[in-house]
Amino acid sequence: MRIGVVTFPGSLDDRDAQRAVRLAGGEAVALWHGDEDLRGVDAVILPGGFSYGDYLRCGAIARFAPAMRAIIERAHAGMPVLGICNGFQILCESHLLPGALTRNDHLHFVCRDQRLRIESNATAWTSDYAVGQEIVIPLKNGEGGFVADERTLDELEGEGRVIARYVGVNPNGSRRDIAGISNAAGNVVGLMPHPEHAVEELTGPTTDGLGFFTSVLTALVAGRS
Repeated sequence: MRIGVVTFPGSLDDRDAQRAVRLAGGEAVALWHGDEDLRGVDAVILPGGFSYGDYLRCGAIARFAPAMRAIIERAHAGMPVLGICNGFQILCESHLLPGALTRNDHLHFVCRDQRLRIESNATAWTSDYAVGQEIVIPLKNGEGGFVADERTLDELEGEGRVIARYVGVNPNGSRRDIAGISNAAGNVVGLMPHPEHAVEELTGPTTDGLGFFTSVLTALVAGRS
């Protein structure tokens, strides 16, 4: 299975995401933000970093990149898309996911190993986890607080679209301790922590993040069978 990873100006974690795809057993395909050709990929990852320098708002300029036009169209047609950190911000700016990511409530950049609880495994990116499973993966952001109005938050909760929550200390002020969400179809997922940095024992802190990448391969195989 071919998993595309988009590089924007300012992307930092695109190579890490490509490596995670390879470790999971997929073929990583480098995609360029200025190219609408998705090169026949089966799924797409929008990696972390500071696309376009985070000018205006995080992800606000990246949302208009030529590659995003094709990704938005394919996502509406069911293609799996994962946005990690800055990628999550881009998905919200693109209206593929609701809400927004705002400045951390303590106004400081945070970098730590973060405990999460998986709340839903009914998505293309979380099916290899158990509901209630706790994992530890790195978190690094300055604008990671997920916010939405109460009606949207209630809708996300009621439809089972909160896919992960922070356990213990809330690191950035996210409403209802939300660390990640999905769209209604479950093919689009946004996650603020970085699973691509927890895929092998050498770099740690765990291998708990690998499940996000094996999950999408499982979903794609199931979709072809």
